[in-house]
Amino acid sequence: MTTAITEKPAAKVVSPEEWIVARKQLLAKEKEFTRLRDELSRKRRELPWEKVEKQYVVEGTNGKETLADLFDGRGQLIVYHFMFGPGWKEGCPSCSFLADSFDGAAIHLAQRDTTLVVISRATLPEIEAFKKRMGWKFKWVSSNGSNFNYDFRVSFTKGEQAGSSVYYNYGQIEFMSEELPGASMFTRKDGEVFHTYSTYARGLDILLPTYNFLDMTAKGRDEEGMKPHAMAWVRHHDRYSDGKIVGIEKLTAR
Repeated sequence: MTTAITEKPAAKVVSPEEWIVARKQLLAKEKEFTRLRDELSRKRRELPWEKVEKQYVVEGTNGKETLADLFDGRGQLIVYHFMFGPGWKEGCPSCSFLADSFDGAAIHLAQRDTTLVVISRATLPEIEAFKKRMGWKFKWVSSNGSNFNYDFRVSFTKGEQAGSSVYYNYGQIEFMSEELPGASMFTRKDGEVFHTYSTYARGLDILLPTYNFLDMTAKGRDEEGMKPHAMAWVRHHDRYSDGKIVGIEKLTAR
């Protein structure tokens, strides 16, 4: 028998009048957070740019393409660094959790002069096979043979892997995997490509609509006690069994 979700302390039950008072108090905090988020977004847009000097070449279904080609004629490019290394049987479940929302987003991003592309070090045949299995349509290219992933600090060389730590998310962390997730933003001006922003780790939370929905519920993400990490419950969308909730007992028994 699977224990699905940890029990939460019983919530305080109040009258409708008391509930409105409490809700308005939280609303004031929510509005403060919204204003802070707007300010953070403004500061993000004001970051300086760095010119991309290297001529990165990737491989897609249309053959070899440069980073500039990936813009597809638009002014901005978003790259999601998907954890999928050469020889892996499948892509990372957590990255797949994010990628489940990409097809819907890509259509709307294109209307704002922005192209979304996913890049991994897995070979193109490996990518295409997994992409077909998952039913995704977004553009996904292979950087296999390129330094792109290494330069943007989402893949690590054999030498780096041999050490106790690697440089990720703008600091040294304990080595966890040869591939890690991230997202990088680029823009084009006067025929040149510039890197404007990259984010990693918890900085990717904002890209997870499922988490944003759960954060509004009484139980929230309900990940306390998950092992070996908070997202251990996540599966590829074709791997959840019979629609049942995957819980802590099942996960820790692996």
